Amino acid sequence: MKSETIIAKSLYAPENDNATNASDIQDFFLKIFEKVTTNPFGFIVLTGTFLLMLGSAFLVYEMQDDFSQLNKHKISTSWEFYFLILTTLILLFKAGLFFYNLFLHLRYKPIASVTDELLPTCTVIVPAYNEGRLVLDTLLSLASSDYPKAKLQIIAVDDGSKDDTWQWMKLAKGKIGDQLSIYQQPENKGKRHALYRGFKLGTGDIFVTVDSDSVVKTDTLRNLVSPFIVNKKCGAVAGNVHVLNNDKAILPKMLRVSFVLSFEFVRSAESMLGSVLCTPGALAAYRKDAVLACLEEWVNQTFMGQPSDIGEDRAITNMILKQGYHVLFQRNAYVLTNVPEKYAGLYKMFIRWDRSNVRENIMMSKFIFRNFRKETKAGTRLLFFNQWLKIMMAYPFLLFMLFFIVTHPLLFLTSTLVSILVLSTFPVLFYAKRYSLYASLWAYSYSILHTFGLFWITPYAIATASKKGWLTRDLVSK
Repeated sequence: MKSETIIAKSLYAPENDNATNASDIQDFFLKIFEKVTTNPFGFIVLTGTFLLMLGSAFLVYEMQDDFSQLNKHKISTSWEFYFLILTTLILLFKAGLFFYNLFLHLRYKPIASVTDELLPTCTVIVPAYNEGRLVLDTLLSLASSDYPKAKLQIIAVDDGSKDDTWQWMKLAKGKIGDQLSIYQQPENKGKRHALYRGFKLGTGDIFVTVDSDSVVKTDTLRNLVSPFIVNKKCGAVAGNVHVLNNDKAILPKMLRVSFVLSFEFVRSAESMLGSVLCTPGALAAYRKDAVLACLEEWVNQTFMGQPSDIGEDRAITNMILKQGYHVLFQRNAYVLTNVPEKYAGLYKMFIRWDRSNVRENIMMSKFIFRNFRKETKAGTRLLFFNQWLKIMMAYPFLLFMLFFIVTHPLLFLTSTLVSILVLSTFPVLFYAKRYSLYASLWAYSYSILHTFGLFWITPYAIATASKKGWLTRDLVSK
């Protein structure tokens, strides 16, 4: 049962324009030329990115005397000396953590799908709010899964949408039949309550949650739930989230590379420690017993006296880790999801994520140093410390950056762009090796955007961590 609006090429054939031998070179350049001609604005952005970075590298070379003077001056006072020591220690920690993650990533292998006979019964829950036609694509992709029909239950919950989401759900029900059950909340209560209703109605041994603007591949579900059969200590599994709408705007092209690094590198390393910190809302699986053990606490969670209406994915991951379960990542369980195409949607999404990160790190601190797991807990605690380091250093580095901009604006600009050129090369190489060389170059543009356009997100999220609201749940364009 195929989606009527999702192009099969986008879903089943990840882009790979890498030339593997001499005969591929001509095709490689033809593909690059096609991308340039079909998206000239994107080519202009990439060209501007490289001109900025290379121009900055040239200026850094020409301004060596200025940098030397700055280095002599910056340790003239005691506070500058201590700040330099602190910065050096943090850089050494980050470098060590990177190489440790690289070591773990190289050892990581996804768990292969078990046979149909061994696959558990599975309930897929799709909460939806103002998604319009997108929910139809999601449900059709799930119904097309290569999963035993007798073992698969699909539940869709309309969380009081103000658009025609419910009509699209009914259309999906007509196409899919009894395998799909649809429900409508009397009013908008939030994603957490929509999921809660699905959890209460679900009959499967494994619960799978999928966002209503996402589509899965035919083998996604079976790959996602197989770790529960192979590893009895597994309590949750994170899927591999890719960007679906990368052909529609510049921002999704940037986020495509960022998502691959975040999931296929970072979460693969976390998975080796049995401690993936967040199972994404776009695609995650949970052992039913683990969910039911914390369900009421989860749905009634509060922060500073207010009901929590964000971060439901990170919250339930925390509660499952607290029970002593392992949380894993399955690279072979793909989901493609829509991401913001405009700056306003992007920064609102990041504010929501960072607020959730602040809240759940506080929650995690209540059990992380206890004996929450029989196996070693050192890796989980290392990940926790790294999360807190980002939060604690947000304001000091913001102040330092502003001070540097005011006192040495040109030196700041050039040195930052050169740093981006160097540090962003790893995500470029990582994405290029697995997928596409041309698309990997967007990592440079994204790093510039993140450094100069999104630097304020974490400090702002810390200051407003108690604020409620999803921020991006507006009516979608039809």
